[in-house]
Amino acid sequence: MTDGNKTKKFNISKSRASQEKAAAAKIPPQKKQETFDRLRGMKDVLFDDWKYFSLVKKKAGELAKAYSFRRLETPILENAKLYERSSGNGSDLVTKEMYSFLDKGGDKIALRPEGTPSIVRAYIEHGMFTLPQPIKTFWYGSLFRYEKPQSGRYREHHQINFDVFGEAKPMADAQLILLAYNFFKELQIDIQVQINSIGCPLCRPNYLKQLVEYYQTRGKRSKLCVDCKKRLIKNPLRLLDCKEETCIELAVDAPQLVDCLCEDCKNHFVRVLEYLDLLAVPYNLNSHLVRGLDYYNRTVFEFTPTGEEERRQLSLGGGGRYDYLVEFMGGRATPAIGFGIGVERVVSRVRNMAIPMECEEKYDVFVAQLGEASRQKAMTLFEELRRANIKVKEAFTKENLKSQLEDADRAKVRYALILGQKELMDGTILIRDMESGIQEVVDFKKILHEIDKRLNNQ
Repeated sequence: MTDGNKTKKFNISKSRASQEKAAAAKIPPQKKQETFDRLRGMKDVLFDDWKYFSLVKKKAGELAKAYSFRRLETPILENAKLYERSSGNGSDLVTKEMYSFLDKGGDKIALRPEGTPSIVRAYIEHGMFTLPQPIKTFWYGSLFRYEKPQSGRYREHHQINFDVFGEAKPMADAQLILLAYNFFKELQIDIQVQINSIGCPLCRPNYLKQLVEYYQTRGKRSKLCVDCKKRLIKNPLRLLDCKEETCIELAVDAPQLVDCLCEDCKNHFVRVLEYLDLLAVPYNLNSHLVRGLDYYNRTVFEFTPTGEEERRQLSLGGGGRYDYLVEFMGGRATPAIGFGIGVERVVSRVRNMAIPMECEEKYDVFVAQLGEASRQKAMTLFEELRRANIKVKEAFTKENLKSQLEDADRAKVRYALILGQKELMDGTILIRDMESGIQEVVDFKKILHEIDKRLNNQ
């Protein structure tokens, strides 16, 4: 009877196998599936990249803490009018670079193209003017701009921002520039500060008049690029900011804005430079530096790598004063200043310098196991070690003990804890010194005490 049942079960099993084989034969061959690539101008941050991004972010965080800046975050999506108002409807950022669209509710929104307007919006919306001034903010986030991808510039990129609200003194300008200088210096990046003053609404009109007259002299206007011919009418100051070769050559002999500053703007700028001299921050007076956004006034600056061959390279960051932007955006009159640093550009330079970097994470202990029952107990041990704040690593998916110990060796752990069938039965565990290879059997219940003692005695 038993043999008959076995035969019956075998026949049923064989019958099912035949049916599954027949069904599989009827399944039509699968078409080759479409694959997808990342969008142009976008970048994947892979495993080896993260250590550089983490280093840059960590350094910024350390300096933020040292200089009493507090972290805030703002949404990636904002009302598109926020940027149209702050940056100007005619700016390149709004007309050419901003990702804007109507959402399902019919509202026009935008992917954040820059950090400052969002930070100002948060300052106003949350009534930060009621807090003791100045307010120092530290910000890190993604920005999105539709522009031609090039070295160090992506359509999604990351930026670090430092801003100060409620302080008009030139000392604030100098301290922010010093913070940025220290950021680059501590990352071993040699930079020079390009600095200028673009005046205020009182003294700038006189300069703009002289600038327009210069470009309207015979032969100059016709040499301007298409965009600059429009700027000559709408925003003449931006003529000095153009990157086209012919426009750069024309700007060389253009009037200098510093010659037209009012007394207050001149005194403010002189004081900023005096502070920088006192702090031994290298700078270059750049009369053509105006920055690309309409809301700046007085001090503007950029950070460029030093070296003759790098003079025309894109800056690593920059900023300036925007004393009228908070009021212009609907808040109280509040002096403010800030700067942004392009994270991808900084990461690229750090990578190119080939500075030796430690692994992102160091581990002290590796838990190895042999057999299913040992694996289960090893998993609970791993959690106990982790909760005890011991830096522990594992490879529970691997069956082979040799391959696990090879992982432990690559991770440069100090000790491997080995749990096999014999140890499981004896209530013990092996501690292996990965440097000397010496192994010791200890009571499993005392393993936390033993590991803590060994780690703290060295």
